[in-house]
Amino acid sequence: MICDLAKKPVRPPEVSSDKDLLVLVDALDRELGYLEKDACHDGEGALHRAFSVFVFNDRDELLLQQRSMEKRLWPGYWSNSCCSHPVAGEALDRAVVRRVEQELGMHVQGNFLYKFIYQAQFEEAGSEHEMCHVFWARSAESPHVNKREVAAWRWLSAAQLSDALRRQPESFTPWLRLEWPRILEDPACPI
Repeated sequence: MICDLAKKPVRPPEVSSDKDLLVLVDALDRELGYLEKDACHDGEGALHRAFSVFVFNDRDELLLQQRSMEKRLWPGYWSNSCCSHPVAGEALDRAVVRRVEQELGMHVQGNFLYKFIYQAQFEEAGSEHEMCHVFWARSAESPHVNKREVAAWRWLSAAQLSDALRRQPESFTPWLRLEWPRILEDPACPI
């Protein structure tokens, strides 16, 4: 019997698991141990290391992604280019490269800007409580997204994003709303 693979939808590969061990940290970003991803996001959340990446093209437009509807927290919301976590034993800069490749199919080198702590609750589903390291990158590539992670994507100018955040802040993730104003003021960011 011959199986016609062209007629069957191919499910994109899973790039993270609720059982991944994330890095627990204190308020000074010192490692305290590890905890499974799902447990890190239960209730008010356990403070863990994370990162946000802002990918700009040659026209200084930012790549935004709409989070997959499969996401536990903020499904369908618009967010920065990529956000995730290093796993136990993984260097932060390597995690940035890995995750951008897995989610967006792009090869970038992250440039560190700053880090901050935030906590945000998403209804009864759980929350983010993160020591978030913020990076920027530049790429001339077009994304080839993993549909398990990304529902849609678009390039926006800084002015367009600022206007959208002002008009419809509820459409965007809380970390993007916190990070964007500081990115606009950061002289190390290329926009």
